[in-house]
Parts: sequence; structure tokens; C-alpha cells
Amino acid sequence: MFNFNDIFKSNFLENITSVSVLDMVVAIVLAFGLGMFIFLVYKKTYNGVMYSSGFATTLVALTMITTVVILAVTSNVVLSLGMVGALSIVRFRTAIKEPLEIAFLFWSIAVGIVLAAGMIPLAVIGSVIIGVILLVFVNRKSHTNPYIVVLSCNNHESETKAKKFLEEKAERCVIKSKTAQKGRVELNIEIRLKDDNTDFVNELAEIEGIQSAALVSYNGDYMG
Repeated sequence: MFNFNDIFKSNFLENITSVSVLDMVVAIVLAFGLGMFIFLVYKKTYNGVMYSSGFATTLVALTMITTVVILAVTSNVVLSLGMVGALSIVRFRTAIKEPLEIAFLFWSIAVGIVLAAGMIPLAVIGSVIIGVILLVFVNRKSHTNPYIVVLSCNNHESETKAKKFLEEKAERCVIKSKTAQKGRVELNIEIRLKDDNTDFVNELAEIEGIQSAALVSYNGDYMG
């Protein structure tokens, strides 16, 4: 019959010592440090509409969690097989709003795996290089800023005047959507400004037949 003394004869206690406490502490501390670095890079490169502090914090936690999981897997082959089976039933339903967020998620996971594998120089140097590349390319200013002009016109004549006016003021003018109703036409027009001066919207709103004109900055991705 199984009794309390049998617990100390089990291989469970041997598995605990397969990874030293020092290795655990070093790996987790480094995971936290690199996770904070990923957090700061994400904060500096975020260009979306609403910054999510929860997602940024998740990057730090994900780096540390991945490190802990991989440490457990590398210390026990049987556990690694069980872990694969357990993780295969996990389903994540959270929608990714920005494509760049996928890169940060994979970055956090990769750092956790590499750290737990003992490749500390690769994790540190690789993270620094990736962070610098993201800071340079994501924060690089575009020569022309994309905008969407939302127009409400009375008729086709006022619509033609508005389009001609925008073509003179902008480098690029493309109609993205058009909604026609009786006595009213709504337009969404993508424009690329020649400079940062947006005072032309005031002149546009004063054109005869224009009910309203709104200028909206966006990231260049049009869904429609």
C-alpha cells in the first residue's frame, strides 16, 4: 500500500534538482530584463490608435513564462511530451489588431526559448539587433503623410469641384469609397499632402455645395 514514505522514494524529487536553483534565477532574471527591453521597444514603436498597456505587459510575462516552460521541458523528456500534448489543446481567441504585434509576440517567445536553452549571448545580442532595427524602420518618417478626407456634397457638380480642388493641393488623390443618396453624396478620399499644412480643409468646406469636410490621419492600411 502506498504510504507517505514512498513519496521520498519517488523520482519526483530527483526531477526537481535536474535544473539548479542558480540556473533558474539567472534565466528568469534575464527573461525579465529582456522582456522589459521588448516592452520599451513596443512602446516606442507603437503607431496604432490606442496604446494597450495590457498587451505590452503581456510581452514581459510571455518571455518569462516561456523561459520557465522550456526549462521544465529540457530537464525531463517525459515532461516535454506531456507539455506538447497539453499545449496542443490551448486555443487563443484574442484578435491581433496590428500586424507588428505578431512580431513582438514571436520575439518574446523566441527570447524565452533561447534563454532557457542556455544561449544567453544569442538572446541578448539578437534582441538588441532586432530592437534597433524596429526602432529605425518603424519610427522612420514617411515623405508624404496619408490622410482620408471625408466629404459630404449636395450634388455631382460640388463633388467635381471638390475633387479638382484636392488634386491641386495634394500629390495624390484617390477615391476609396462613395455613397450616393438623394440630394447627398459622401466621399472618402485618400490624399498625400505636399507638406504638413492642413488649412486647405477650411477652403474646401467653403466651396459651394459642400456640406462638411473632415480630415483624418490614418496608417495607410485601407480596409474596404
